[in-house]
Amino acid sequence: MKMRLELFLVVSALICATGKPLSKATARNKLLLISFDGFRWDYDQDVDTPNLDQLVKDGVKAKYVTPPMLTMTSPSHFTTITGRWVEDHEVVHNMMFNSTTNLKVPHKQTLSRSEWWNNGVLPLWITAQNQGLKTASFYYPGGGANYSGQAVNRALLEKFDHVDDNETEWRENIDKVMSWFSDEDFHLVTLYYGEPDNVGHAKGPDHPDRKKIIQQIDRTIGYLRGAISRHHLNDKLNVIITSDHGMTTVKKRPLVDEIILNKYLNLLKLASFEILDYGGFGILTPRPGKEQEVYDALSNAPNLTVYKKSELPESFRLAKSERLPPIVIVADLGFNLNSRFIVYVNRGDHGYHNGEMDMKTIFRAFGPDFKKNFVSEPFDSVHVYPLMCKLLQIEPAPHNGSLSVTEELLHGTGGSTARLSAALLLSMLLFVFTAP
Repeated sequence: MKMRLELFLVVSALICATGKPLSKATARNKLLLISFDGFRWDYDQDVDTPNLDQLVKDGVKAKYVTPPMLTMTSPSHFTTITGRWVEDHEVVHNMMFNSTTNLKVPHKQTLSRSEWWNNGVLPLWITAQNQGLKTASFYYPGGGANYSGQAVNRALLEKFDHVDDNETEWRENIDKVMSWFSDEDFHLVTLYYGEPDNVGHAKGPDHPDRKKIIQQIDRTIGYLRGAISRHHLNDKLNVIITSDHGMTTVKKRPLVDEIILNKYLNLLKLASFEILDYGGFGILTPRPGKEQEVYDALSNAPNLTVYKKSELPESFRLAKSERLPPIVIVADLGFNLNSRFIVYVNRGDHGYHNGEMDMKTIFRAFGPDFKKNFVSEPFDSVHVYPLMCKLLQIEPAPHNGSLSVTEELLHGTGGSTARLSAALLLSMLLFVFTAP
């Protein structure tokens, strides 16, 4: 009898230990998603970043994340918040456009135009709100739109002349967000910063000012962690830090010749609509009956690849888009598309093939539900969405991601394995007391 009692105590302890991650999941924790626009996957490797380094010890890190094709701000951010490929959510450019009317709306004005974002795909804010959660968007692309009559509970939009690198404001924004969590019981907040994208464009990814802004981001991460502690959220708040795309150095004269597309075809004669002066990605609608002529002419242009939309590689996840014009152009890494002769001032840019390492982004996460000192293999950004739904304990909307890709980042991963282990231990316990 004494031996049975000892076995009972041992097996009971093992069951409790095995079941711990499952019981932990009963409490719904909050989630903060932070995006630093244009934070290339390796930007912290040539800069002293003690706070980002500490995150690797205190949380999880992906070696890098692959953004969707297109490697632009709005398309990529909307893939993260919806878990859908660009051809599904249809935010196919930073600019809102209409290829029939020739409408072109600049990026920051597009952020408030619901007709650009509301295409039948529900972002995480709305899905969470429909399940009783309270959500907010702080400058995050898509947060200011209306989705079939539903708006995000609280949405702040950047003003047109907003200064992106004000460190004091960065800290004030963190304080606001922490008060939303602690004082107003928000469950999900998405927070967007426009750096290091601006510095990367203006100075290039190899410029010393890019390194300075990474150090500023690192200090901001340190301030964030202090704010989490001050608001007593260490055991209640999960944080994901990521980005939308990387950045590469633009090749310029006299090293290379710019790609001036009007040298290879008469755009005025052959095209009815175009956006060809926007980094490494271009779109064009040929005039009726001119698609093959346009395609053939652009095929002779150097340092780019031209596609008919219907023949885009499946890996691009763009061919099914109804919004994209019939001709898509992707410049080789570092070459900018120039339709005629426009003085191109950017020293860094994106919009290139998402398979290029310079387009890859960062991923860091920490909080009560994440493992510590864990580095994962790379994954596509589309898989972040089901991870966020798991953290918020909500049913996801239809999406293209898979939780199996990212759930290894969490405590108690392999929940079915844990339940199986518990069941086996319970069987052992029953055997102890029923054996003759």
